[in-house]
Amino acid sequence: MPAENRLPDSAQRVADLLRALGHRQPVVALPASGRTSAEAAAGLGCSVAEIAKSIVFRRLADDTAVMVVASGAYRVDEGRVAAVVGPLGKAGAAFVREHTGYAIGGVCPLGLARPTIVLVDRLLLAFDRIWAAAGHPHCVFSLSPQELLAMTGGQVVDVAQSPPAGQSPA
Repeated sequence: MPAENRLPDSAQRVADLLRALGHRQPVVALPASGRTSAEAAAGLGCSVAEIAKSIVFRRLADDTAVMVVASGAYRVDEGRVAAVVGPLGKAGAAFVREHTGYAIGGVCPLGLARPTIVLVDRLLLAFDRIWAAAGHPHCVFSLSPQELLAMTGGQVVDVAQSPPAGQSPA
């Protein structure tokens, strides 16, 4: 592949992992940043709800990373996450990179650098296909929610906040 078409190293690592897992969907480089769910959805032509964002917290009891994979259309309720795993603290950029192997804005739910608790919000299960970060802010890949659960060993939870009355999440 010509150098100008190569994926960034972190995204190539995800592409190689996906191939090793037998996943047939390619890593896609977005024309612009996919750092936010809205940016990724705009670049893909899908709804924000179909973006599987990865939010990382730090469990206070043992400094374990807790990754919540949720629909980009909803905010994650930290209190609901804490009810599942225990008290949480903020995960700064260095903590996120050390524990996941990825920089904030491109955190992939696969190929994590350290053992991480993975929670998948139930609302993602409503979609046939979702898009997750592929290790770089400009790269994503498509998969089904069932594939996400199988690849991550994630636990299905209800941690999304309801949108304000009269407002649609998508």
